[in-house]
Amino acid sequence: MAEANAGKALTIDVDGTSFSRIPIRTRVVLHGDELDPFISEYAQGVVQQGDILFVTEKIVAITQGRSYPIESIQPRRLARFLSRFVVRTPHGIGLGMPETMEMALRECGTPRILLAAAVSAVTKLFGRKGDFYRVAGDKARAIDGPTEGTMPPYDRSVVLGPDRPREVAAHLKSLLTVPAEVAVVDINDLGGNILGSTLDRAGEQRLVRILGDNPLGQGRESTPLGIVRPV
Repeated sequence: MAEANAGKALTIDVDGTSFSRIPIRTRVVLHGDELDPFISEYAQGVVQQGDILFVTEKIVAITQGRSYPIESIQPRRLARFLSRFVVRTPHGIGLGMPETMEMALRECGTPRILLAAAVSAVTKLFGRKGDFYRVAGDKARAIDGPTEGTMPPYDRSVVLGPDRPREVAAHLKSLLTVPAEVAVVDINDLGGNILGSTLDRAGEQRLVRILGDNPLGQGRESTPLGIVRPV
């Protein structure tokens, strides 16, 4: 087990119910690791009946071979141009560097990224934000670039979003020895998304509210797994 992200509590009240957010500290997931043994090693003996096991999208993607060293990515001219207009935040570089924008062009397709950029350019004139990612979609939003505090070797890597996250969640649920739900999540200090889960729509929306303050962090806490448990 581990402590909460700095300044965050391990319990929260949502819809009149108290929930514990239980971090699970692990070793660093490396290229070539497989997800099933990792879950069995760190989560199997901790999950209880009625829990929700949440798994960060990053470790799912890494075990799927979707992490790329920056040095291996050669951004095209368009990627260099578009990345100049993406606002970087203290919580993540997003597509604000040529290498991450290049991977977005490959993942989402050039036409979609150009449409997202055009829509965003127009709506920003009216003071509206966030349309780039709304148009580009979850694949673009899930791309992680290197940020301060990221664990090596991912401080020099671009990690794409996971492939088939809903199928991954269903598979992990089948591995557990107790009845529990599973969610693959993309949570940071700006908010969160459920990329795939065994929950219904209402359950996913509730889980976003439970985890929305990023209780586990996404840097050197080394807590890529966690449990939500009703108190």
